[in-house]
Amino acid sequence: MAEKKMNIESKVENLIQDVIEALGYILYDVIYVKEGKDYYLKVFIDKLEGITIEDCEVVSNAINDMLDKADYIKEMYFLEVSSPGVERILRKKKHFLSQIGNEVCVKLFYPIQQQKEVSGILQEYNDKEIILQTHEENMKIDLKNVAIVKTIFNW
Repeated sequence: MAEKKMNIESKVENLIQDVIEALGYILYDVIYVKEGKDYYLKVFIDKLEGITIEDCEVVSNAINDMLDKADYIKEMYFLEVSSPGVERILRKKKHFLSQIGNEVCVKLFYPIQQQKEVSGILQEYNDKEIILQTHEENMKIDLKNVAIVKTIFNW
């Protein structure tokens, strides 16, 4: 299922990218997920001024028919268009690279130094690991041990 999910996400992203950019938005991410018994195609958009409900409606209307015609998803699903939020999930190389020098929170599958959650300044990213500057040290974290990485917004 994971490979199928990634394939759907990639296909959808390629399909809708140009339309979203032509409307003046940035396509941040596409996630296809099953929650409970329902499937969701989540499209995250952004722009410098922030995202409104009207922006989400504009993008939803622009891509809905395209998605139906492309028919990449055989199951019934719900389309959700939203902002990635102020605390964003980092999943792709471009997400990580854009956050170098910023504070992030990393949730781990297996503890490192008795911690399953580590926060620090993202120093480096490559295809195998990330390096965080924590209060104590620079910590190398293998991406295979990373459950989720999110930006931290200090209120």
